[in-house]
Amino acid sequence: MVIAIFTKLKSFAGECRRVLTVTKKPTKAELITVVKVSGIGIALIGLIGFALNMINKVIFQ
Repeated sequence: MVIAIFTKLKSFAGECRRVLTVTKKPTKAELITVVKVSGIGIALIGLIGFALNMINKVIFQ
């Protein structure tokens, strides 16, 4: 049982090492794009939630 857990941990560490060697640091332009898209998504979800909340208050008040 202990050997199986050790084997799984060793395999996981190998996969983590492989992913870290493949990935690269994003450029400034890529980072700005990701931040903008994420911000727009968060704002859109917030606006939808706000609109549903207002509709709920109007209908069930």
